[in-house]
Amino acid sequence: MTRELVQAAQAARERAYAPYSSFTVGAAVETPSGAIYTGCNVENASYGLTICAERVAIFKAVAAGEREITALAVVSEPGATPCGACRQVLAEFAPQPEEVAITVVNGQGDERRYTLGQLLPAHFSGEELGLLMQEDI
Repeated sequence: MTRELVQAAQAARERAYAPYSSFTVGAAVETPSGAIYTGCNVENASYGLTICAERVAIFKAVAAGEREITALAVVSEPGATPCGACRQVLAEFAPQPEEVAITVVNGQGDERRYTLGQLLPAHFSGEELGLLMQEDI
């Protein structure tokens, strides 16, 4: 499934809106159902309103009713790993962070693989708030 996930992320990157930085990113997440959701970064003249490709993909999955992410592929020219905010959002939907596979691909197609647990070893969760994840939230 990794190849399909990477191809989906590469296709999403082509739709990125990055007129200010020219730093285009595509992402694709996979859920336990096998569904793939894609996203691209969308910049804004008010830079703080820019959103990363990874969060777009995750939010699309959530909007479709998914509540768990099992894998992520992210493609950018330098092969950048997800930013801290994206890692934390991914952790929200990853009950087992050490099992979430992350594939990072650069513009030449070179791949590096991580787990979310490697990239974000001490994530903040609902447990710190005294809450448990609930199916109906």
